[in-house]
Amino acid sequence: MTQEQRTGTSNDRLFWTLPNFLSIENMPNLPPLSVGAKFKVVARSSFDLVEYPCYGFLAGISQAENSEPGYGQGAAGYAKRYGAAFADGTIESFFTGAILPSILRQDPRYYQLGRGSFWHRTSYAVSRIFFTRSDSGKAQFNYSEIFGSALSAGVSTYSYHPSSERTVRNSLNVWGTQVGYDTISFVLEEFWPDVRRHFAKK
Repeated sequence: MTQEQRTGTSNDRLFWTLPNFLSIENMPNLPPLSVGAKFKVVARSSFDLVEYPCYGFLAGISQAENSEPGYGQGAAGYAKRYGAAFADGTIESFFTGAILPSILRQDPRYYQLGRGSFWHRTSYAVSRIFFTRSDSGKAQFNYSEIFGSALSAGVSTYSYHPSSERTVRNSLNVWGTQVGYDTISFVLEEFWPDVRRHFAKK
């Protein structure tokens, strides 16, 4: 029995490193995840060891660009940016992958299409931002993604980001950035199995 059949999640990693535990390949009819399972898999992904250097890299870019100048520069500024980046990503993951999917009974998993032309599969991946499955398997608007990312953007902007950045405009920018990152992630999740198989053959 595979990991997907046992737990409804995977052990896959994008580029053999980044957690990809909610991406399902060639298994369209898995049973729904329980509330506990949704929180468990999001926590497993969010606190995976590989996430820490990734957020360090993002904080370094933010420091170099002096984004949100209220954080300042130097070690203290970097530490604040690192903490904010980690919190932003973690809060968004829990809202979109566990909290709202549990409340709304939606399935947070990405089901790879795996067939059709490049553009067909790309459009399918992008559409998953707006459409998902309910726990019962029915197609639904992806309230968890759209409203979850909006809620997380509001929480982060108006709680621990610099006071000068606590504006509606900045909150909308954070929301758009998070949705953009998630869209790119879905596209990568769609084509990653093809890339993995390509290298496995070699």
